[in-house]
Amino acid sequence: MKRELTSRYAEVLASRSKLIIALLLVISAVVGAGAVIGTTSEGEIGQAGIDSPEQAALDRIEATYETDDAVVAQVVVRDDGGDVLTRESLLKSLRLQQEIRGNESINATLRDGTGMVGIENVVANIAYAHEQSERANTSGANASSRATGGNNTSAAQGQSSAPTLDQQIAALESSSDEQVETYLSRILDPDASVSGSDPTEFLPTNYEPGTTQADARTTLVFQQNPRGSATTTPAVNDAQVAIDSLVENRFADAFVFGQGIIDEESSQAIGDSFTIITPVAIVLLLMVLTIAYRDLVDVLVSVFGVGVVIVWHAGIQGWLGIPSNSTLIAVPFLLIGLSIDYSLHVVMRYREAREGTLDTDDETVDRRDPTTAMRVGIAGVVLALATAAFSTAVGFLSNYVSPLESIQDFAILSGVGIVAIFVVFAALVPAIKLELERFFDRRGRDRHNPAVGVGSGGLSRLLSGTAALARRAPIAVIVIALVLASAGAYGATDIDTEFNQADFLPQDAPAWMESLPGPFAPGDYDVSQNLDYLSDNFRQRGQGAEGQILIRGNVTAPALLTAIDDVTQNTNSSGTIVAGSDGRAAIESPASVLRSVAAQNETVADAIEVRDTDGDGLPDRDTAAVYDLLFEAAPDQASSVLYRADNGSYQSARLTVGVQGNASAQSVTGDVRGVASAIEGDAPVRAIATGGPVITAVVQSGLFETLVEGFAITLGVILALLVGLYWWRNRTPGLGVVTLVPVVIALVWLLGTMAVLDIPFNSETVVITSLAIGLGVDYSIHVSERFVDERARHDSLTDTLSTALTGTGGALLGSAVTTASGFGVLALALSPPLQRFGIVTGLSIVYAFVACMTVLPCLLVIRERLLTRLA
Repeated sequence: MKRELTSRYAEVLASRSKLIIALLLVISAVVGAGAVIGTTSEGEIGQAGIDSPEQAALDRIEATYETDDAVVAQVVVRDDGGDVLTRESLLKSLRLQQEIRGNESINATLRDGTGMVGIENVVANIAYAHEQSERANTSGANASSRATGGNNTSAAQGQSSAPTLDQQIAALESSSDEQVETYLSRILDPDASVSGSDPTEFLPTNYEPGTTQADARTTLVFQQNPRGSATTTPAVNDAQVAIDSLVENRFADAFVFGQGIIDEESSQAIGDSFTIITPVAIVLLLMVLTIAYRDLVDVLVSVFGVGVVIVWHAGIQGWLGIPSNSTLIAVPFLLIGLSIDYSLHVVMRYREAREGTLDTDDETVDRRDPTTAMRVGIAGVVLALATAAFSTAVGFLSNYVSPLESIQDFAILSGVGIVAIFVVFAALVPAIKLELERFFDRRGRDRHNPAVGVGSGGLSRLLSGTAALARRAPIAVIVIALVLASAGAYGATDIDTEFNQADFLPQDAPAWMESLPGPFAPGDYDVSQNLDYLSDNFRQRGQGAEGQILIRGNVTAPALLTAIDDVTQNTNSSGTIVAGSDGRAAIESPASVLRSVAAQNETVADAIEVRDTDGDGLPDRDTAAVYDLLFEAAPDQASSVLYRADNGSYQSARLTVGVQGNASAQSVTGDVRGVASAIEGDAPVRAIATGGPVITAVVQSGLFETLVEGFAITLGVILALLVGLYWWRNRTPGLGVVTLVPVVIALVWLLGTMAVLDIPFNSETVVITSLAIGLGVDYSIHVSERFVDERARHDSLTDTLSTALTGTGGALLGSAVTTASGFGVLALALSPPLQRFGIVTGLSIVYAFVACMTVLPCLLVIRERLLTRLA
């Protein structure tokens, strides 16, 4: 029944080839139109909703607190071994701020009010207050006392409003170097209190308190949040890039860090990577295909078929309105790899039939005409193509049960794309190939092109050697494969599964790329090094850059303040939580706000003093009354760490935790949760860790678990399908298990190698490793199908293995070399995600081929021997 069905299909294809070409080209045009007419957008895998206590806590914070939702860029000025707190350096920063304000496109994105702030503003405000005091004929001593906040008074006391930027510049210009030194010594005195921003927050964490010198400082640039303003994300990001240009013009060693800078360099790195690698990849692919086919016509037909598949992929995505995201990056590569494989099998099977080496009609011929050759060749391969396509498509479509929309999209595009591959390479490409062969045959062009691996060449001997090895030492080969798999499985237990955004930042180009000619020369990429420097020396600011803790319950309990104070002082500085120059963790809390406001407000200070029984500067009783005074004295600061209901009761508290920007989301989450647990252990409250890094970890962990589950489901579905198909067709269900074993072994090899190469197995790479399943199943099915066909026509197991592995093995080798070399060249990319994609893809292809050419033949031999003994 199987041969009758495939023979009928082959007869229709051979007799109606022109009609099939016309029909499929029309269908391809209609489907491909979706890429133009349909709608696609940019999406993110993290946008998939994952209900969690952490997300609920963050939603609660955003709904009830006066959160600063501005976008924050950081301007870092540094002078290794020098001093960035000189009068001249501070003036440069003030003039930079003036230039930024003067740029309309940048200024339009800045937050109203405090758009920029740094230690230069603090010093300039002090200078301006001193200048105004002198003009009012106030004594220098009193003016100095007020300027430095002596006796708990404000530095700008008596001023109706803060000085403008022009006034700050003028005041600092009129100050001498000695005066600036004096201002710095007073505001940086650990015992001093300064109105507004704490000057030390703009200095590196290794700053020595009390000194007036530092080798680096930062200025914060607050921009409007596109979600709640008239500005747009591109405008905000473009403004950061423009600020970076202004900074480069003013400072010898300075940089700007923000999402706009990250996006700009990442896009440039991807562009530079493809500019350098695309020509290499195309030349390499065409060269390998040329070597495999040894015929330009077949190369062009294959490339045309791949192009049609990609058109179908883009069209389907457009018609279905599926947004692009990083999860879907593997889909076109999967389709290209499988397309090349299908094309090689179709062309090589045709060549075998044409040259008479493929005997499916129980007759021996020297050479067939094109029509007969295509009929024989496609009849012999279409069932394997259909089985492989059906199994892999259903396997990938099984991921549609995922609750994440991005994984559902991945399942749809992968599954439908594989179906498109089958249609194109089981119908369109064979029909085009047949028409071209007829055309050349009518004109007397004798095209003798033997299939790869078939004949008496060195490659044929190599492939025959694998057959001989499988016959002579199948158990030894399997034992070696299992030992390697065991080592891989052991290594995989230590594989990194954390998600670190820093791993996606572009790296500097290798030295050899620096010598490339102008159009191909890569740019400079400093964002990764800048992030490391920022994380090591400063507290990173901005959206999603800080951890948060929501505290519910009895938030007025004095024990809560004590617990917060203890954890702030005792948090391990070797973790991901940033520590200030005083050695305390950079945590903004009700305790820190109370101390800050008390240093400037006598009423709050007195209220704390009468309630402080242990001398730690925090109230030990009647905390609610102190909070009430805090809200009266500094409502903005109080509302950022405490939520007071309309009836005056305190419902919750919030902690903001500074964390390292280059740490993994999971590591940050563990440390922030450690702070929350410590507070819960010492106070009668419920503390929930949340914030940008925590939410990222929760989303990525959920995505990773879903992908791994989909991985397992895919393997399970494919196994069930193969067992069912082989039972239905040949009453040999065990052959389905045997066919899938090499795929699993290759997958374990891949995971072990990733552990050795320190490539993480996370939500990014787990999608890429799905290629190992797609290509592995395809390779394995082709070997099994060819073995079954050849076994039915040969009495000798030796002849069966030799014919199967030289015929199908040659096509698989051509496919493996082509796709592995073509996509493995991405390992040279400047973008780490592209590098990982190239390495993992290349390894998955190589391992799938090796497993199918060594492990699978040995399993087939052992199965044959067992069946013989049981017969």
